[in-house]
Amino acid sequence: MRVLLVMDPYIRVPPDHYGGIERVVADVADGLAASGHDVTLWAAPGSKVRGRVVAFGREGEWTRWSNARNMLTLTARFMSGAHRFDVIHNFGRLAYLSSILPRDVPKVQTYMRPVTPGNMRLAARLGARRLHYTAVSAAIRRTGEPGGGDWSVIYNCAVARRYPFVAATEPSTAPLVFLGRLDRCKGVHHAIAVAERLRRRLVIAGTISPLAHEQAYFERELAPRIDGDLVRYVGPVDDAGKRALLGGAAAMLMPIEWEEPFPVVLPEAMLCGTPLIAFRRGGLPEGIDHGRTGFLCDTVDEMAALVPRLTTIDRAAVRDEAMRRFSDEAVVSAYERLYARLAAA
Repeated sequence: MRVLLVMDPYIRVPPDHYGGIERVVADVADGLAASGHDVTLWAAPGSKVRGRVVAFGREGEWTRWSNARNMLTLTARFMSGAHRFDVIHNFGRLAYLSSILPRDVPKVQTYMRPVTPGNMRLAARLGARRLHYTAVSAAIRRTGEPGGGDWSVIYNCAVARRYPFVAATEPSTAPLVFLGRLDRCKGVHHAIAVAERLRRRLVIAGTISPLAHEQAYFERELAPRIDGDLVRYVGPVDDAGKRALLGGAAAMLMPIEWEEPFPVVLPEAMLCGTPLIAFRRGGLPEGIDHGRTGFLCDTVDEMAALVPRLTTIDRAAVRDEAMRRFSDEAVVSAYERLYARLAAA
C-alpha cells in the first residue's frame, strides 16, 4: 500500500532523546517499509525513516503563527496530492485532515493524549468519510468515544532488536530505575521516597523541562535528594544508554500523578525483561499484568512493599508479553490489518 504518515514538526522523527510519539512514528514507518509498503512521512526537518521524507515546519517552533503556517502547508499538499495514497495516517492534530475529511480516501487519526470529544463531533459536521480513530490505550479511547466515530486501540511499541533480553539481574544489588521527563506528574519524588525508605539504589534518567515551574520542582524537590550514591541522576539517555539502564535494572518505577496514556518506556523496559511497578492510573493497568509482568499499586507505601516481591517475577515472561503485545512487529501488523480493512470498506 501507499501509506502517508503525518507528524507535528516540533520534534524530528525519530528524536535524539526525548520524544515518545516521534519514536513510535519512526518505528511504525520503518516497520511498514520493511513489510514492503511505499511509505511517505511528512514531519520535521531532519527526520529520517525507511521511506520518503518530505519536511515541513521548523523543529522546536510552536507558536500560533507557526501552527497556522503548518496548517496551510499541509492543506495545500493534501489538496494537490491526497489521491496518491491508499491510506493517510495522521499522528498530529485532527485539524491537519480538515481539508480532506469528505474525501474518499481512508484516513486514520491516532491519539496518544487525552481527546477532546468535540473534535469528533466537528469532524462529523464537516462531512468526514472513511475516518477511523485509534487510541494508544482504552483509557484514551474512553476520553474520545463520547464524541462519536469509529475507534480502536493500538498500543505504543518499541523495536525488539533494540532492547535485548536480560535474563537475570542481581536481586539485592541491581538498582531501581526511573526513566522519563522529570516533571511533577511523572512522580519522580515518589520514586526517590521509595529508594530512601528501602535504602535501595535508584538511577534517574530523563529530560528536565524548560518550563519554569518544572525547573523549580527539580531544584527544590529533587536535586537536594540526589546524592550520587543512593539516588543518581544521569541526564537524558540515547538508545544505548536506555539499553544499559533498563537491562541492568531490578525494576522500573512509574509512580505517576496523572492519567498517563501509554508510555513508550513501558514496552522498552518489558522487552529487556525488566518488570514495572506503577501507580494504577491512565493506561498503565492495561500494560502490566499484576503479579506476572510487574505490579500495580496506589501509594508510595504499597510501592515500597512490592519491591521485595520482584524475585517472584519471571523476566522471560515479561519479555514474551512485550513481544506479543508491544513489539514493533505486533503493532505494525495491527496497523496493517486496520489499513487493509479500511481500504476494502
